[in-house]
Amino acid sequence: MGADWGIHVQTDMPTDQALQPLAVAKVFKHFMEEHKFDLAILGKQAIDDDYVQTGQILSSIMGVPAATFSSEITFADNRATVLREVDFGLQRIEVDLPAVFTCDLRLNTPRFANVKSILKAKKKRVDAIKLEDLGIDVTPRITIEEVNAPEERAGGVLVADVDELIEKLKNESKVL
Repeated sequence: MGADWGIHVQTDMPTDQALQPLAVAKVFKHFMEEHKFDLAILGKQAIDDDYVQTGQILSSIMGVPAATFSSEITFADNRATVLREVDFGLQRIEVDLPAVFTCDLRLNTPRFANVKSILKAKKKRVDAIKLEDLGIDVTPRITIEEVNAPEERAGGVLVADVDELIEKLKNESKVL
C-alpha cells in the first residue's frame, strides 16, 4: 500500500536453522546502507520465535537511534516524536533521523486495498536476491537446548479476613 518497489531475499535454509535476529538485522543493514534510508519500520516481534530483538540489533549495528514499541509517530525537522508503550504506561520520546522504529499494533489502522490498487501493486518491481549472494554471515548463534512448560501452580485459597491471610502467609509461604 504505497510502496514503490520491493526486495525479496530468498533463502533455502532448513527450518531448524531459520534466520535469527542478528542475521535478519545484517540483511536489513545491507539494503538500508545501499539505498540510503531515512527510517526503518519493523514489527515489535516475530510470531515464529518471539525474540523481540531484530529492531534493537539493527539500530545498534547501524549506530542510529531506536524507538521501540511505537504506537504513534510524528515527523518534523528531521526528528521523530514517538509515543511508546513501556511497563509503567506510555512514554513520549524524540529521536533524530535516520532511526529504527519497532511498531506496536496500535501504530496503524489496517485498510483494505481496492481492486485497482491490487492490480497496480502487481505491476511494481520486486527484486529477488539470493541470501548467499549478499556475502553476509548468517550463522546461527543461538542454541535452544530445551523448552519446558512452566510448573503448574496450586489453586488459590479464599480467606475470611486479613488475620487469616497473615496467618497463612506466615505458616504456609514458600521462601525461594
